[in-house]
Amino acid sequence: MRAIWNGAIGFGLVNIPIKLYSATDSSTLDLDMLDSKDLSNIRFKRVNEKTGKEVVWENIVKGYKIEDKYIVLNDEDFEAASPEKSKVLSISQFVKETEIDPAFFETPYFLEPQKNGESAYKLLLKALTKTKMAGIGSFVLREREVLCLIRPYEDKILMVNRMRYPEEMRDFEDLKIPSGSAPKPAELKMAEQLIKSLATTFEPTKYKDTYNADLLKIIKQKAKGKKIKLAEVKEPEGKATDLMAMLKASLEKGKKKAG
Repeated sequence: MRAIWNGAIGFGLVNIPIKLYSATDSSTLDLDMLDSKDLSNIRFKRVNEKTGKEVVWENIVKGYKIEDKYIVLNDEDFEAASPEKSKVLSISQFVKETEIDPAFFETPYFLEPQKNGESAYKLLLKALTKTKMAGIGSFVLREREVLCLIRPYEDKILMVNRMRYPEEMRDFEDLKIPSGSAPKPAELKMAEQLIKSLATTFEPTKYKDTYNADLLKIIKQKAKGKKIKLAEVKEPEGKATDLMAMLKASLEKGKKKAG
């Protein structure tokens, strides 16, 4: 694993030197884009729109357009903006994790203590675990200020969850969400029973990405020259008049499965 950020956690007057690592890996198959005529690889190039010529990475700069003129930014300019946040992940408050809507959560990262930061790291980890709290903070990562949550992961390591800012959440007012009439008491009661019958403790190990495994089977079959048959799947229908019947059938199915 390679660190993607070096800095410190600002915890009151305590600074904990840390390294930041990505906590996730992509589970998708590595599919290449090919030309259908001869199966040659498709390459993407960075091209100058005026000359049509390819531009090498070291000649590419970043700029912001103001009044039809580009202002070019260099590494020093990015560091000059909030320099303290480029080096310190400062915790501004502590909250109960349940207070935060999951819609705000993005990418998770692992935090590793650097030399001389081990004791303070363990202290913060233990304190968060014991109080069942999490820290809200921010820092600059890859030229962007990141809002984040710092919390214990499996009570063994500190994890940072990147968060969305409120303004990044889209407004859903334009969507056609039916107001309609309230559900019938009998339907609501049966829906509650169905939910309770399916309620269990969350075990993440039960869930696996089966799509990629199924897709890989198809790839291997095609490699052997086999023809792939597409199974017909009907789109499910849900009529309002069928609600009670469907709820009853769902409950019965759950009882048989449990039995």
